[in-house]
Amino acid sequence: MEGDSYSGAMANGGGQAVDGKLIQTFHKSFVQVQSLLDQNRMLISEINQNHESRAPDNLTRNVGLIRELNNNIRRVVGLYADLSASFARTMDASSDGDSSGTAIRSSAAAAAAAGHKRVRPA
Repeated sequence: MEGDSYSGAMANGGGQAVDGKLIQTFHKSFVQVQSLLDQNRMLISEINQNHESRAPDNLTRNVGLIRELNNNIRRVVGLYADLSASFARTMDASSDGDSSGTAIRSSAAAAAAAGHKRVRPA
């Protein structure tokens, strides 16, 4: 989020200011996600090279690399779920009593907290 023009607050759809701390949390999480994705890119490259070499030691090493890749993917999913739940909680807290939007946000937060995919309302 470098270069963004946020100065600690952002307006949501209702015109209310979202706390600067939320923006900082998002930024920190997105930096962590990007770091994991960069690491995954390097892991995938090494896995591919090892696979192409067909050397027994390299293929054995791939087992550990694939485990590390899977763990990184789990961490990315967890970070996004945490972000989603945090955002939903923030929107619920800043809601001005719009019960139709609150129900949707609450179900999204519950689904994110449970690690399930969000179902979009029709």
